[in-house]
Amino acid sequence: MEKNWYVVHTYSGYENKVKANLEKRVESMGMQDKIFRVMVPEDEETDIKNGKKKVVKKKVFPGYVLVELVMTDDSWYVVRNTPGVTGFVGSTGSGSKPTPLLPDEVQVVLKRMGMEERRVEIDFELKETVKVTDGPFANFTGSIEELDQDKQKVKVLVNMFGRETPVELEFSQINKL
Repeated sequence: MEKNWYVVHTYSGYENKVKANLEKRVESMGMQDKIFRVMVPEDEETDIKNGKKKVVKKKVFPGYVLVELVMTDDSWYVVRNTPGVTGFVGSTGSGSKPTPLLPDEVQVVLKRMGMEERRVEIDFELKETVKVTDGPFANFTGSIEELDQDKQKVKVLVNMFGRETPVELEFSQINKL
């Protein structure tokens, strides 16, 4: 089962309460393996009142909360029955599963919130020699010592000043030779 982002409709003004309630329910019902992140997209705006600057957070989508989950009957039920939730967006009647956001739509929202989600699929192997393409070690070559698919990071042994130095890089910073 793959995880996707879904849009949940809430009573207006209850977005943060729904987020808190849902996170508590996920914890208490042991749903961490099905429901991952709950997000209330906000933008920071600067208001000037009486000559004073004040940074306020404005909801990007008032009345909506984004939830990253694996859609099962259980996860649907937990979200759907969270106080303040009026339903999933994209449901076409009772019993039908809602439509997830498209990856492009999720990217736009996450980027706007400074939480860009870039998953790089890799086909690197341990001990493989790679070239660093970005960052302070660009153009160095080295061999892969560790791979961390979840964090999208790799540890590469780079030869600097005559000795092997481990460098932690993102998958997007290396290429096959």
